[in-house]
Amino acid sequence: MRTRMIGIVAATLAATLAAAGCGSHDGKADRIAVKAMVITMFDPEAEPWVQRQHWTREVPLAGVRTPVRCADSGLCMMVTDEGKVNAALSTAAMLADPKFDLGNAYFLTAGIAGTPPNAGTLGFAAWSRWVVDVDLGHHILPQDDPAVPNGYLPLSDQDKPVTQSYELNGKLVEAVYRNTKDVALADDPSLAPVRAAYPAQAGHDKPYVAQCDTATGDNFFSGAASSASAAYIVGLQTNGQGRYCTSQMEDNATAAALARAGKLDRYVDLRTASNFDQPAAGGSVTDMLKGQYMGFKISVENAYRVGLAAANYLMEHPNLT
Repeated sequence: MRTRMIGIVAATLAATLAAAGCGSHDGKADRIAVKAMVITMFDPEAEPWVQRQHWTREVPLAGVRTPVRCADSGLCMMVTDEGKVNAALSTAAMLADPKFDLGNAYFLTAGIAGTPPNAGTLGFAAWSRWVVDVDLGHHILPQDDPAVPNGYLPLSDQDKPVTQSYELNGKLVEAVYRNTKDVALADDPSLAPVRAAYPAQAGHDKPYVAQCDTATGDNFFSGAASSASAAYIVGLQTNGQGRYCTSQMEDNATAAALARAGKLDRYVDLRTASNFDQPAAGGSVTDMLKGQYMGFKISVENAYRVGLAAANYLMEHPNLT
């Protein structure tokens, strides 16, 4: 009887595993060999990818709002939704899904951002060398203690999380920068007076491609003091190596999920500027936060143009790391 029961349990287990795609054939023939996974954060960023690429497969992910789209070329694109929690959970779900063969995949964030007027311009594209979480730490209002530099004290060494800052693969960042720096970027002549309102924009009258560093924060900040604080934290958390030029809400979370999966060295991070991170002199921070992103349209377009050029280059060069 015991032998018969063992046989029944074994047969049931085998059937269950086979139904889940984990049997003797484990569904390998149906797995998608991903060459480049483009990571967008919300639907407008994904829209040009959805409309202009020929996707042949859509793969739903458990707990993720939209499916991963894949083309026969090995290019895939996903939407994580906004904020660090969504980015981490969605990226982790993608990494854990057995339908994807990620052994030779590159990972590419392609999204929009804010920029300080002394470090970027509307529509410019920035490849990050460092991604830094500017939320983690002790934030102190100046009226409570004006002696604290930029209202920020870092966490002590024993409390510092490993997700605070990531230095990306410099060889990979340099390669995608070198092969995208001459991409023709979109611009909008109506933005000229917007740029001209900032003295620091002198000489930055059109978009360009750069290498600099990005600040991640769920706190959607605006204003000269907040911008200075972000720049200070980026410098502090990178031992003076980082130069803050874009602000966004996801990239440390994306990097953390990739790092835990052993994929961080195959990750590049692109952000294009939709707005300045502070109003021009005499402007209202509150009004700016309530208003529209003046460079939104060209930033979405340039994230697609530069991101696609990078993805194509990476797919043609699978052994850069």
